[in-house]
Amino acid sequence: MDRIMSKRVPAPKPEPKAEKPRGGRARAVSELLPDVGRAAFRKFGFVQSAIVSRWPEIVGSRYAGVSAPESIKFPQGERTNGTLNLVVRGAHATMMQHIAPEIVERVNRFFGYGAISRVNIRQGDVAAPRVRAAPPSLKPIPVELGASLRTIADPELKAVLEALAAGVAATRGAPVVGQPEE
Repeated sequence: MDRIMSKRVPAPKPEPKAEKPRGGRARAVSELLPDVGRAAFRKFGFVQSAIVSRWPEIVGSRYAGVSAPESIKFPQGERTNGTLNLVVRGAHATMMQHIAPEIVERVNRFFGYGAISRVNIRQGDVAAPRVRAAPPSLKPIPVELGASLRTIADPELKAVLEALAAGVAATRGAPVVGQPEE
């Protein structure tokens, strides 16, 4: 029995590939956050995050103080006839059960279509709603700015327009862009 020894020939080494530069442009964090929030809310059953943030507007401050939306579950492949799951504080669950048809109506009005057909209520702790700080009191409008700003009801808009008017009134002449050549 003759043994023939053969030498193994090493396979040719692949040439190193040139590294591709990472694609895409640099993006601001604020541009990425809506996607992160959207993914998190979809994971927990929310079609829109607005139902959580605007819950007091949807059901009113009385009911928003004792309840919070937990999730919305839809039938497979549909976006109608869903079930809204609520967390309700203690003994308020009975009251919320009686007004469930009104909650369904208000949530559907918010969405603009028949998204919800049922409400499931679970008793649990509900965080107290955050109280928004009142906007700072505004100084009286100077007479030289005119009476047109007096009729604006929105205090924030009024403050911005007052600041703009004051800035315009403080400038003299046409705006100068860059340095004038001499």
